[in-house]
Amino acid sequence: MSPIAIIMFVGIVGLTLVITWWASKKTSTASDFYTAGGGLTGWQNGLAISGDYLSAASFLGIAGAIALVGFDGFFFSIGYLVAYLVVLYIVAEPLRNLGKFTLADMISARFDAKKVRGTAALSTIVIVLFYMIAQLVGAGALIQLLLGIDYWIAVLLVGTMMTVYVLFGGMTATSWVQIIKACLLMLGTVIISFLVLAKFDFNILTMFSHMTTATDAGEAYLNPGLKYTNGIDTISMLIALVLGTAGLPHILMRFFTVKDAQTARSSVIWATWIVGLFYVLTIFLGFGAAAFVGKEEIVAANAAGNMAAPLLAQALGGDVLFSFVCAVAFATILAVVAGLVLSGASALSHDIYGQIIKKGVVSEKEQVIAARVGSIVISVVSILLALGAQTLNVAFLVSLAFCIAASSNLPVIIYTIYWKRFNTNGAVAAMLTGLISALVLVAVSPNVWNPEAGKAIFVGEPLIFLTNPALISVPLGFIGGWLGTMLSKQEDAAKYREVEVKAQTGISVQDVSH
Repeated sequence: MSPIAIIMFVGIVGLTLVITWWASKKTSTASDFYTAGGGLTGWQNGLAISGDYLSAASFLGIAGAIALVGFDGFFFSIGYLVAYLVVLYIVAEPLRNLGKFTLADMISARFDAKKVRGTAALSTIVIVLFYMIAQLVGAGALIQLLLGIDYWIAVLLVGTMMTVYVLFGGMTATSWVQIIKACLLMLGTVIISFLVLAKFDFNILTMFSHMTTATDAGEAYLNPGLKYTNGIDTISMLIALVLGTAGLPHILMRFFTVKDAQTARSSVIWATWIVGLFYVLTIFLGFGAAAFVGKEEIVAANAAGNMAAPLLAQALGGDVLFSFVCAVAFATILAVVAGLVLSGASALSHDIYGQIIKKGVVSEKEQVIAARVGSIVISVVSILLALGAQTLNVAFLVSLAFCIAASSNLPVIIYTIYWKRFNTNGAVAAMLTGLISALVLVAVSPNVWNPEAGKAIFVGEPLIFLTNPALISVPLGFIGGWLGTMLSKQEDAAKYREVEVKAQTGISVQDVSH
């Protein structure tokens, strides 16, 4: 590590700690802790959503994937970007109008039953843990590589910092860490893209022409099929990416940090533009790494290609840009895991403790204490699991998180908002069917089983060929909700009419009648 890199790392850590100290002064109520008091503007929340969404997998993983496998690596960029259209048009506004702190709040606006809230909280915690383990394992490997420290120390470092952010600053600190990180990430990405384009005289056609001969793959580099040779498997993966985002708890929670549905919609539009620009620029990151770093050097640094963007920064901008990009990657990890801790803690403390155990009879002080205890529990469990998961292939953890979100959370969100006949049993059935089917199908997939040693967790034949089973588990989630509803008695239609009005307008039926 050069002195420049150390200064940049310390600078980013110092800045985030100052933000946490400032935010702690503003965090006294449960609303402050969970949703920053609903005080973020559209552009602020849009930047924060971008900071929450653009994880290390996006910045490091996609750049590496495009560098190594060309067009097939860009599938992830397409999937993640299109996902925001689903969030914008189907989920964002009704979620903000019906919810308070969590996804379970939104569903409970229509089905006020403990089993519904408990199932929603369980789904949230499972998704958060899988996503968190993947982020922490990735963070440990990255920081181990960059700082030359042991894996377990790296995991503890990231885990401790994310706990500090959430414990003392709540959603306000988490949001501003995400905003700053999004700005730094976009700045770094734009600088590298500019330098790559400069190498091709700012002519995109020249760049594409050069890439046909820049790698061993030749012209195939610019065509689909270099890595993903099975079309059905590719479609299944894209279903998980496109639909999973609309069910990710840490993304959904961000819509409660604004004052109304109009601001929620505005924040998604801001996020879509920022995320869209970033994913377009991943082409330049990937192509630049392939052309100016080379496959051998990228794979030598990290077999999965995760060091492609930092190595490209070093090749084009020397140690200063390399250090900046590495520091941004570190900030990226911190911002995402802080958001995950907060969403997991909210399910544990607000839904399970506050609403199920205490039946909603809980003081403001108790809610804040419960939230902080929940944050510590989620952090400790995640760190312990990540310490034991160092040798695991984390790709299936991320794919599983998206798959569960698409299979379990999305069906119940859509049915709650748009289906009049939907009832309590249907809500529980939809979530459990999606959750269990996703877990079981991934457990028998090629990510877990492979005939060749070292290619997966266990040696053996997988029972399904889909690396991501969303093509099966998402329909099962919807079918489970439909069957659970049709096989049980119809509930009060008046409750749906109230939910329908409030979901679309933010105004309750009682307010209209008065």
